[in-house]
Amino acid sequence: MSWEINVLAGQQLIEKAKNSNVKQFIFASSGSVYGIKNEERVTEDLSLVPISTYNKTKMVAERVFCSYEPYMKVHSIRPATVCGLSPRMRLDVAVNLLTFQALTKKEIKVLGGKQIRPNIHIDDICGVYLHLLKNFDKIDSGFYNAGFENISIYEIAQLIKSKIDCNILIEESNDPRSYRQDSTKILNTGFYPKKNVSIAIDEIIDSYKHGKLY
Repeated sequence: MSWEINVLAGQQLIEKAKNSNVKQFIFASSGSVYGIKNEERVTEDLSLVPISTYNKTKMVAERVFCSYEPYMKVHSIRPATVCGLSPRMRLDVAVNLLTFQALTKKEIKVLGGKQIRPNIHIDDICGVYLHLLKNFDKIDSGFYNAGFENISIYEIAQLIKSKIDCNILIEESNDPRSYRQDSTKILNTGFYPKKNVSIAIDEIIDSYKHGKLY
């Protein structure tokens, strides 16, 4: 399904965009295409070593879209793990999941914990896309990281614990992905994030307390 959606359907979509004289194509790729990196600054020019099929298809899709740059602006965004409240709330991503565990079970289950993951508030990733739409004629085609807080899973759990009375339980993880995203390139285009992980946690807590999240 990942190959059919990300690659095959993606190619068909951008081909239709070309035939319709679309001027800009924005692709939501994934920061996890980098895989495991030890570099302190994971920039867009580093090699991609995707681990899962999902990540591999995101990488291949990026290459497909790149081939259409002669016909339109192509911006491939590599978002960090997104956090915060949304109308279609996801509770399977790190910050949201661990915060919800603390609220409902008074216990956070951390798998591994040492993995460094970049994060971005959902309002800021939406802001990135709006920024590109408004300034597409000024921003070059290419790859752009979008992640502004590189923190470990355990540090996320500790931050949540400082706001919610709960225990932290550490277990082994089968997901070794660990990398520090550097998003200087998108910042240099004039974009600046407005929110962070701490704000995302506060928003989730507030929504839960008011019965909007359950």
